[in-house]
Amino acid sequence: MGFTEQRFNVNLSILFTELPLLERPAAARAAGFTAVELWWPWLDSPTPEQSELDSLRAAVEDAGVRLTGLNFYAGQLPGPDRGALSVPGAESERFRVNIEVAAGLAGSLGCGALNALYGNRIEGVDPAEQDALALENLVLAARAADRIGATLLVEALNRPESPRYPLVSAPAAVEVVDRVNAATGLDNARFLMDLYHLSMNGEDLPSVIDEFAAKTGHVQIADNPGRGAPGTGTLPLADHLDRLRKAGYAGWVGLEYKPGDRPSAEAFDWLPREAR
Repeated sequence: MGFTEQRFNVNLSILFTELPLLERPAAARAAGFTAVELWWPWLDSPTPEQSELDSLRAAVEDAGVRLTGLNFYAGQLPGPDRGALSVPGAESERFRVNIEVAAGLAGSLGCGALNALYGNRIEGVDPAEQDALALENLVLAARAADRIGATLLVEALNRPESPRYPLVSAPAAVEVVDRVNAATGLDNARFLMDLYHLSMNGEDLPSVIDEFAAKTGHVQIADNPGRGAPGTGTLPLADHLDRLRKAGYAGWVGLEYKPGDRPSAEAFDWLPREAR
C-alpha cells in the first residue's frame, strides 16, 4: 500500500518555518494538506494574549485546514528544553497555567490530541520527586483533555539528542501512559509513537508496532539518519506505516521532518498530491 492509504498532517513547527506562524496554515493547504499540528507556538509564554490565540485560530480556520494536534507548553522547543511538567518550581507552574489555555485553543478548533512532553531530569533533584510531580500534572492535563473530548499524548524522544530526557524508549513512555490512565480512570492517555526517535534509540520498530499499536494515539515520522523527508534516509517508513495499519492504527501520521536546504513546499515530492 505504501503511503497512499495513510492520513497525513503537517507539523507547522518544523515545516514551513521560513514563514511567519500565521502564514503557515495557508501554505500547508496550498501544498495539498487538510490537517496540521503544532508545538506550543509561544515559547516564552504559556499564557499569550487572547488576541494572539484568536489570530492563530483565525489563520487555521481561514486556511481551511484542521488542527489535529497541539503541544502543551514545553519550554524552549526547539532549544534546550524537552518539556516542563516534571520540572519543579517555575516551569511546572508554567505548565499548569497553560493547561486550560492550550485545551481551550484546541477545543475551539476541534483538535483531538494534546501532547505533553515530560521534561528533562534536573541535576540535584530526586528522579522519584520529578516522576511524582509529572504524574500530578499529567492527571490535570488528561482531565482537561477529556473535557474537550481529546486524547493526552505521552512521547518518547531519543537519547542521543535528548540525553537528560527520561522517556527514551517506547516501554518507558507507555508505562507513563498506563500510570496516568490508572490514576484518572479516564483511559484517554495514549502513546505518541515517533518512528524517528525510536529508530534513533535503536529500537526494533516492527516489534514496537506490534506491541504498542493498540496504545498509540498518534504517529509521527521522519527518516533516519538526518530527520529528513521519507526517502532521504534508510528507514522503510512505508512498510512501518503499513504494519501500523494492519495492527489497527487508523489515526493521523504527523510529518515532523526537516525540509533540508529547500522551501518546505518542495519537501513533499515523495507523497503524491492526491494522497495528501
